[in-house]
Parts: sequence; C-alpha cells; structure tokens
Amino acid sequence: MDQEPKFKKVIKGANDLSLGISIVVSVLLGVLIGWALQKLTGIIWLFWLGVFWGIGAAILNTYKAYKRAKKEFDELAKDPKYAHNNANQHNDKFSNKYDGKPDGL
Repeated sequence: MDQEPKFKKVIKGANDLSLGISIVVSVLLGVLIGWALQKLTGIIWLFWLGVFWGIGAAILNTYKAYKRAKKEFDELAKDPKYAHNNANQHNDKFSNKYDGKPDGL
C-alpha cells in the first residue's frame, strides 16, 4: 500500500507546532546547565557558556525546521498539480515589464 498512515500527518503537524516549545526548552536547559556548572565549580562564566549553548541549540532547531520545510515546499513545487503556476511565470501577458506603451497596443 502506498498510502501514508493517518497518524503520520498528525505527528508531522505536532512536530511543526513544537518548534516554539523547542526553542524555549533549549534555552532554559542551557541556562539550567550553566547555572548548575557555576554552582558546582564556582566559575561565573560557565553560566554564560550554558546560556550560549542553549541559544545555539535553539538556532540549530530553527535551522533544522527551516531545512525540513524548504524540502517539503520544493517537493510540492515539483508536483504536477502546480505545474501551471510555473508555466505562467514566463508568460509576457502577465509579466511585470513596462514597455512604455498603453495596454492593448
């Protein structure tokens, strides 16, 4: 069977919605790890290292979500259902060129 399971779309949607939660959790975990390392060792800059780790993880999660979405949109653009959109992009009737002449001449 070539059909996707029904729950796969639900999981994919939940994964896309969880990006905001992922950003917050990664920053909070970075802060928590930095705070714990500072309390454990007494070195203040380890707190800031944890903060930057969390921010870096949030940026990485955002980048991964962007790459996943771009891949999906590129696959959608290749879909034959949307081939007419690509054909009309180069039609002179609908182009944004201005040749200085009134329409219809």
